[in-house]
Amino acid sequence: MTRIRLEQIRDCLEGGVPATIATCGEDGLPNVSLLTQVQYADSDHVALTYQFFNKTRRNILANPYAMVQVMDPVSAMEFRLTLRYLRTETSGPLFEAMRARLAGIAAHARMQDVFVLRGADVYRVLDIEAVDDTGRLPCNGPRPSLLPAVRQICGRLSRCPDLEDLLETALDEITRQFGIRHVMMFMAGSHPGSDITQDRLYALASRGFDSSGAGFEVSLQDGIVGVAARERVPIRITNVAAEYSYTRVAGGEDRTGPLSGIPFPGRIPPGSQMAVPVQCGQRLLGVLYAESAEEWRFSYDDEDALATVASQLSVMMALLEATAAPADPDPARSCQHGGGPPVMIRHYAVDDSVFIDGDYLIKGTAGAILHIILRDYLRDGRCDITNRELRLHPDLRLPEVSDNLEARLILLQRRLTDRGSALSLQKTGRGRLRLVLRGPVHLEEVP
Repeated sequence: MTRIRLEQIRDCLEGGVPATIATCGEDGLPNVSLLTQVQYADSDHVALTYQFFNKTRRNILANPYAMVQVMDPVSAMEFRLTLRYLRTETSGPLFEAMRARLAGIAAHARMQDVFVLRGADVYRVLDIEAVDDTGRLPCNGPRPSLLPAVRQICGRLSRCPDLEDLLETALDEITRQFGIRHVMMFMAGSHPGSDITQDRLYALASRGFDSSGAGFEVSLQDGIVGVAARERVPIRITNVAAEYSYTRVAGGEDRTGPLSGIPFPGRIPPGSQMAVPVQCGQRLLGVLYAESAEEWRFSYDDEDALATVASQLSVMMALLEATAAPADPDPARSCQHGGGPPVMIRHYAVDDSVFIDGDYLIKGTAGAILHIILRDYLRDGRCDITNRELRLHPDLRLPEVSDNLEARLILLQRRLTDRGSALSLQKTGRGRLRLVLRGPVHLEEVP
């Protein structure tokens, strides 16, 4: 009989049905209990959560052999894994992946004191057998390989000329090639002048939602996106309802960005969620987030595919930043408004929040950029500005490394478009922007 491989039953490790572990103590008495997580490590190993020093833990330390029974969530076929305990990891990628998922669930279940991972117990898989003794494998239907789609997406990303085109291409191709209808790109950033390089994430581009969601912010402590960014590991929730009502991207009861006040663009709680960090070396650039109303929508294969795309995306983002071309030599010109009704702009210096006619628009670096552009216009009549001027502007207080200016400009342009306000920023050339006004502007400064 052909040996069953661990890769063939990875769906059984999704947690849709609780796994059971059987151990035996020094006195010969067996013990059976439920498991929080069975994590696929590689083709020969799994990791089990170590949360409590209970009977199972004592048995394993005395007798390193265990048997774990898992069930395929679709076919209901059951399999027994014969395991041998090897070690407990308290750091590293495997531990962080398990801790991140557990921390995300605990944050929404308000059970942080209960769902605390002490370690990832690593076991070698000695044997796998089907419970019904037939040796059959789950019949969930053939799955097309995602490798050709990944190759096509990475090829298209490598040809993108700037950040905006790169992000648009990435989300379009993920939607088309992977069939993921709801996907969003979060960028890492911080408030201008902050000593912390990255303390939040903000939505910059999306597909499939009711609105663009541009400007929606979360901290590195909030939900699946924040935890994936903080721990730098992919997180995949396959059954939100079953996993402690883990239904929000960020904290709060209504999926409203706790840092920005801009609502998340989704309409209904998702059935599945997935967040993959986008990082270049040790530097976090952002997070790719996907969700679906369908439970069990995202598999290990989807996670692997999205993580590969995220890797290519990070390389291209870093490359475009390092090779940014200078602005086109187009002389600045004076600016005239379109004769429409006046627009009241209020700027709060404390956090660079900007309000248009009493409605919140943006804050942080993007708000500071708009304030500088409007101030120069009102003082000098200028409506053209270059990226280089902004990058060197002392009032922006951008970091010397990784200022992420292009992403902030894209965010500002999209917020102005979403707001439908009486002003906009138009790209007029490489590294050049133009302020377009429909009416006179009044700028109010608030400390």
